[in-house]
Formats: sequence, C-alpha cells, structure tokens
Amino acid sequence: MDFTFTEEQQAAVEAAKAVFSGVAPDQVPSPALTPGAVAEDFDRPLWARLAGSDLLSLVLAPEHGGAGLDPVALCLVLREAAKVLARVPLLETSAVAMAVQAYGSAELAAEILPRVGRGELVLTVGANGRTGHDPAELAVTAQQDGDSWLLDGVQTGVPWAQSADRIAVPAHTGAGRAVLALVPRDHAGVTLADQVSTSGERFAEVRLDAVRITAHQVIDAEGGWEWLRDLLTTGTCALALGLGERVLAMTSEYTGKREQFGFPVATFQAVAVQAADRYIDLRAMEVTLWQAAWRLATGSHGALPVTGDVAVAKIWASDGVRRVVQTAQHLHGGFGADTDYPLHRYHAWAKQIELSLGPAAAHEEALGDLLAAHPLS
Repeated sequence: MDFTFTEEQQAAVEAAKAVFSGVAPDQVPSPALTPGAVAEDFDRPLWARLAGSDLLSLVLAPEHGGAGLDPVALCLVLREAAKVLARVPLLETSAVAMAVQAYGSAELAAEILPRVGRGELVLTVGANGRTGHDPAELAVTAQQDGDSWLLDGVQTGVPWAQSADRIAVPAHTGAGRAVLALVPRDHAGVTLADQVSTSGERFAEVRLDAVRITAHQVIDAEGGWEWLRDLLTTGTCALALGLGERVLAMTSEYTGKREQFGFPVATFQAVAVQAADRYIDLRAMEVTLWQAAWRLATGSHGALPVTGDVAVAKIWASDGVRRVVQTAQHLHGGFGADTDYPLHRYHAWAKQIELSLGPAAAHEEALGDLLAAHPLS
C-alpha cells in the first residue's frame, strides 16, 4: 500500500504542529487529584487558534469556506492533537460537520457549516447510547409528526455537551432505520446531567423528553448515522495512535537518561525488548488506521464493508494504546505515578480512548458477525 500523504495533507500536519506546539498537557488540574471535572469548559483559546489556522474548516467543502480535505487529513490532525492531550471537541465537531455535509440537506449545511469553520459553532455527538454497551441509535426513539420529529430517550457520556451548541443524537424510528437529529443544547425538553470522564473531562447524560425539532434539523438519509459512527471510531484510533507515539517517546527519553549500575536502563535487554514490542504495536495501529480512513475517504469496496476495516483498526487501537501506557508506567518505575509528571494524564486519556466507541472485545464481536455474513473466498 502507498501511504504517502498529499501536499495538502502534509500542510495540515504542519499547521497542526504549529498550533499544538504551545499546548501543555498539564495546563489543567490532574484528574487523579480532582474529585470532579478538571475544568468547566474545553480550551477555548486553543479552539480560536484552530479556527484562525483554518483547521476547523479543513474538511469542509470550498462552498462552505473549507479546504475540502478528507478523513485522512482529519486523522492526521487528530494524531497531533492527542500528543499534547488537546482539550477540544475537534473530533466530534469535525465528524458531525462532515456527516451534515455528506448526508444533510443543503439548508442544514448552509446554516451550520460556515459557522463551524469559523469556530462559532461547536458540535458534539451522543455515540454511547444509554449504557455505553448497546447501539447508540437504540437509546432514543424518533417519531415523525408532520413537518417535525419527536425525540425521547437518553444518551450517556456525551463529550463537552454543556459547552456545545448542537448535539447530534442518533435515534431509531421503530422501522429498523436510524436518523441523526441535531438538537440545540438549550432546546425545550433537553436535560443535561453532569458526568466526568476517565480523563477528567466534563461529559453529560443527555435526556430528551418529547423534544420536538423541525425536519430540516434531522438527517434521515440512509447510512448517515452509520457513516458518522465509523468516522468517529476511526478518529478515536487516530487519537490513540498520537497518544501512544508521544508516550513511547517519553519512555525513550526517560530510559535513556535513567541510569542503574552505571548504565542507562535503555541499554538493558529487558527494557529494549519491551519498548520494541510497543513500537510494533504502534506500527500496527498506524497501518490499520490508514486503511480504515482511506476506505472512508474513497468509498472503495473490499472483501468486507468499511465497518470491518474500522473494527480492525479499533481492535488494534484499544489493545495497543493500553499496552503502550502500561509498559511506559512499568519502565518509568515510581516516577510514572508522580502527579507532577504528565505520564499519569496520558494513562487516564488512554483508558478513555480505549473504551470510547467500544472496547476491542466489542469490535472483535462485530468483526466476527461481518465475517459470518461475508465469507471470504
């Protein structure tokens, strides 16, 4: 496979590195020392810098003020964001915007997308359902009533819902079809209950009680929610990759300086072998990520639907990022648990990413179902 990135994609990476270069992973209180959320809001100054660098409009079409790039470019930027634990809803806003662009009405796209690109409108999505284990679209019912829709149900673990302007809510119609509703956060019938993520960020349980929204705010095109779910999962894999790469670099730096018996511990075979195993994990995470992102970007056909490639990527991302941070903690010794050192923050974020959009076991089960339904000849 040719994983050479285009000039536009490489330019996006350079812009992202410039924006994220000034971000410190420890700019908020430690999640290990904070009983509630580490902050009330996401990093608004960073969000403004992302907008000013045109990174929020990166994946929007030119008619909406964007650069017209694809999911591969988004994943490249997310990879850089994770290296510094950037506290912004970049994945959620960009993914929902792309779904609106691909599956929404022209009216909805014109209303939302230009404002997203300028950083004026923040989007998030309820992708965890009621429990985090069942399909998200089954947690909310959607009933069409003339020119409007009625929504009832609960979505849990919605990232930064209290700060978002619109919440994308998947729902089922009762006829085996999923729709995606873009609900204003302060809409009548919407109730938010505070939750705290493993990484210490402010999440919410979003309860919808007879929420009535207009038809143009609902994406009912076939496959819209499924495509968004695959994109969110693939973006989560990009976050896992970037985080894992930074953690392995931190481990290399530490073991290269830490001496025992007069030698850097990095020269000990047991240390080198463990680090090498984690490097192999990262390379597997990378190749499966780009396969999934490329399938999403091009719509190319394969032996399995694109969800199969996404499942493989998430299996590697979930298991791989867990192994990377666990090995890093081990090789750092007691220093890795020091709350004045950022490694414990990466460990908390890694656990959040590992379980987001389903752990490895859930995707292994989904992949098994796909293989049963699509026998490979």
